[in-house]
Amino acid sequence: MNADHDAWMAIALDEAVSALAHGDVPVGAVVVDGESGEIVARRHNERELTGDPTAHAEILALRDAALVRGSWRLDGYVLVVTLEPCPMCAGAVLNARVPTLVFGAGDPKAGACGSLYNLAADPRLNHETAVVRGVRADECGALLRSFFAARRADP
Repeated sequence: MNADHDAWMAIALDEAVSALAHGDVPVGAVVVDGESGEIVARRHNERELTGDPTAHAEILALRDAALVRGSWRLDGYVLVVTLEPCPMCAGAVLNARVPTLVFGAGDPKAGACGSLYNLAADPRLNHETAVVRGVRADECGALLRSFFAARRADP
C-alpha cells in the first residue's frame, strides 16, 4: 500500500457513506488516472435507488471513467473500492483492462479477487489485474458491519 492508495480510499469511503442516504449497501469506488493521480470518476452503490441489479459502485465508476476517456479501455487507471469486487464487477474490471485494483474489506461471501474466487489472476482469462488488498480494511469493514447490523435490528 502507498499513501496515494490510502488517500484514494478515503474518497471511496466518502462515496460509500453517500449510499446510506438511499438505503444502499455502503460501497464506494473511485477511478484514478494512475499517472496524474487525478480522480476521473467516483460513485457508490445505487441498486436500491435505481432498481438496477448492476448498479454496483464499481460498474458505475467504470462507466463514468469510460465516458471521460472516450474508450472502454481503461489501461493506466486504478480502481479503488471499499469492498472486494463480486464476480460481475471483477469481470468488468478485467474487460475494461484496468491494470490495478485496490480494495478495502475482503468479501468471503462474494469476493472474486482473492476471497472466494480470484478472477483478477486467473491465467485462463485474457487479462490480469494487479490487486492491492486491505487498504483501510478496518474502516471499510466497520461501515458495512454497521449497515447490516442496523438492517437486522430494524424489522
